[in-house]
Amino acid sequence: MSELEDYRCQIDEVDAQLVELFRRRMDITGKVGEYKLARQIPVLDAQREREVLAKKAAMTDDPLLKADVATLFQTIMAISRRQQRRLVHEGAEDPGYAAYLDALSRAREPVASPRVVYQGEPGCYSEEAAAGFFGPQVNSLGAAWFGDVFLALQNGEADYAVLPVENTSTGSIRQVYDLLAQYAYAIVGEWQVKVEHCLAALPGVTMDGIQTVYSHEQGLQQCDRFLDSRRSWTRVPTLDTAGSAKQVAASGDRTAAAICSKRAARLYGLEILAEKVNHNAENTTRFVVVSPVMERREGRDKISALFTLPHQSGSLHEILTLFTVQGLNLMKLESRPIPGRNWEYLFFLDFSGDLSAPGMDGVLHELSQLASGMRILGNYKAYEG
Repeated sequence: MSELEDYRCQIDEVDAQLVELFRRRMDITGKVGEYKLARQIPVLDAQREREVLAKKAAMTDDPLLKADVATLFQTIMAISRRQQRRLVHEGAEDPGYAAYLDALSRAREPVASPRVVYQGEPGCYSEEAAAGFFGPQVNSLGAAWFGDVFLALQNGEADYAVLPVENTSTGSIRQVYDLLAQYAYAIVGEWQVKVEHCLAALPGVTMDGIQTVYSHEQGLQQCDRFLDSRRSWTRVPTLDTAGSAKQVAASGDRTAAAICSKRAARLYGLEILAEKVNHNAENTTRFVVVSPVMERREGRDKISALFTLPHQSGSLHEILTLFTVQGLNLMKLESRPIPGRNWEYLFFLDFSGDLSAPGMDGVLHELSQLASGMRILGNYKAYEG
């Protein structure tokens, strides 16, 4: 036996002892759960858990191990909480969990021949995403502002909305996240579009004659390196990239140009002066499909949620530990400030899973209890390309 194999055997022996001790601990915590059930005591006592973790960390004199010991027991305690919640059936009374059950009860089947709304003019990337998700013959219509898109859903003028939420070059689209928090709507799908911007102007215009460039603020940011090489050009943000192409075409201004897609340039009769002017060659925008009510489509494997946290130390870490313990893949965590509450945040979360999978109900129970507020945004099939 080699020296390495000997060490591995020693580790196996220690692990066997740990498993047996863990089993004994779970037997005791099960009795704690029964005690709490009989006396209607909540499973989570956050203050006591913080005190216990501090005591566990103090069990070692090695300063390098203190944080690791605390992490170890935080994970063990999270597993114990999950066990106790199964015993006491806790969580149904939580507003966030109750709202989720209500939304689930009202879930609808996908709409046949839907009306789809997006933000922008025909030829924009959002229209391309709508055609990608629903098919090229989709009945789609553009709206001027992101807020108008949500109003179209609210007023029954559309069955779905297609909205950009993040871009690989410039990050999250904050206005859309804020509107998702404002409206109690559901995410039922997602799509991705590779963004390849071009510089386009009226036929016969040369780059030497350009003075002003129009595009959505995201388009300008994604092409800032190209634009920085031409500092004399004035950059003017517009509502969307296709709208900038339409504006340049309608204006007749031979000193103006637009940053837009090749599709939009051709649609509005512009001449392409430069292609692929965005600095990130893998520039991709992720879109979500939003419905007024929840749907449960085939192949769903991704869950989106939003939550707020109590303003106390370690509250976000507790949430993240929950996903680690459950073995769930956390795909995205986005924070947005809460208006009127300084330094408090609303978190958007994407993680792998199916709401109907065994054990997922317990995850939602615990998420609902660890958070001061929670809403499940939807369960849908992740984009595969």
